[in-house]
Amino acid sequence: MKQNLLLSVFLMAGLLGFAQLKKQDTVVLKKVMELKVNGEGGANGAAVTWDPVAKRYYAAIAGNAGFPMNVYNASGEFISDTSLKTLIDVRGLWYNTKTKSLQANGYSETGWVSYKLNAKGIPESVITIFEGMIQPNEHAVGTYDAKGNSVYFLDVSEDFVVENYNTADGKIINTIFIHPATTKAEDIDLDWDVESMFDYNATSAVFTGIPKSEIGLLNVVSNQVELFNLEGLLVKVLRLPEGAPVHEMFNFSYCNGIYWLFDKESRRWMGYK
Repeated sequence: MKQNLLLSVFLMAGLLGFAQLKKQDTVVLKKVMELKVNGEGGANGAAVTWDPVAKRYYAAIAGNAGFPMNVYNASGEFISDTSLKTLIDVRGLWYNTKTKSLQANGYSETGWVSYKLNAKGIPESVITIFEGMIQPNEHAVGTYDAKGNSVYFLDVSEDFVVENYNTADGKIINTIFIHPATTKAEDIDLDWDVESMFDYNATSAVFTGIPKSEIGLLNVVSNQVELFNLEGLLVKVLRLPEGAPVHEMFNFSYCNGIYWLFDKESRRWMGYK
C-alpha cells in the first residue's frame, strides 16, 4: 500500500510538471533573413544592430580593431565598403536611439565608444564614451534597452546574472539573477544546479524590449532561445530549426524583431523570427 501511494505521488508530480510545461509559451522560429559578412578577418560575430530611423543594419566581427564592420540596407543588401573596420576590438554593438548614435563596448579595458558616421551612415572614426572595463568581464557583449536607455550584460563568472548599466555614467543600475527552467517566483530554488548555466551562450544576452519577455538567452544544449522577464523567470521558449548555428560564446544577437546567429562557415548572420 505504501509503495502504491509513493508511486501515485511521483506520477502526480510528473503530471503537474508536464502541465506547467504545456502552459509555457513555445514558438518555433523560422529563418527570415541573411546578412553576408564582407571583408577578411575574425571568426566570431560580435553583434548586429538596427538604426530604426535610417533603416540600416550594422554588423561587427569580434576579436580585433582591424576586423570587418558591415552596413546593410533594410533588405540586407551590403552598402558599405569591404575595407571598413570595427576600429576597436568590439564586443557589443547597439544603436542608441536617445543620442541617435552607433555605440559599442570593447574587449576588457577598451571601454565604450560612439562611432562618428558620415552622411551615408558609414562609420569613420570613434569617440570614447567611457574608459576602462565598464562591463562585468572582458568578453561581455552589451545589448541596449532603448526605453530605459541602458545597456545589459550577461555575467556567468560566478553567478548567473544579467547586469544593467546606465548609459549616462556607466554605473550599474541593478542585477537580475537568472533562474533557468523556473517560471514562478515561488519555485525559485536558492540551491539551484550551478552547472545548468553552462548550457547557455556565456557572453551574450539580448534585450528584446518585449514586455515581460525582455531578456533573451541562447541555450546551446537545447537549441533554443529562452526569454526571461526582469525578475529572471522563464516565460517563453523559442525553438530554433535544426541546423541553426549555435555557439558557446559570441555569435548571438537581436535587433529589429529578429534573433541573429552567426554561421562561421558561411560567414553569414542568419536571422530568425
